[in-house]
Amino acid sequence: MAAVLVWAAAQFVKPFVAVVTQRTWQWHLMLSSGGMPSSHSALVSGLAWALGLQEGFASPAFAISTVLAMIVIYDSTGVRRAAGEQARILNLIVVDDLLKGKFPKQARLREMLGHTPKQAISGTLFGIVGAWLAYLVLQNYG
Repeated sequence: MAAVLVWAAAQFVKPFVAVVTQRTWQWHLMLSSGGMPSSHSALVSGLAWALGLQEGFASPAFAISTVLAMIVIYDSTGVRRAAGEQARILNLIVVDDLLKGKFPKQARLREMLGHTPKQAISGTLFGIVGAWLAYLVLQNYG
């Protein structure tokens, strides 16, 4: 439960972060991948932390979820981020060629796929703190 709540909260705050950092409202960020904070990192780190709190930090469940979190975060800052950069460059090439009339109209590739290390670290901290708060609330009121 804590991991899903943290993921939803991370998705919810993305447009507000964009207002502060870019001075523009981008409501679509609530439903998209990429952006600050990384909801992928928040989800998996929140899951790992919640399992650590509930099952113990020496439990197999915590170990498995931590390894899963490491893979997801590494992938989002590596492979998926590189794919997003390649999409940005391909979109520039295709748009340039479209203006010259070389290709028929082509849909743009999604550019916002991965995360910067700063976005991933923010998402990880968001996930840990959020899961910890959810755990405390559920312990006291659940």
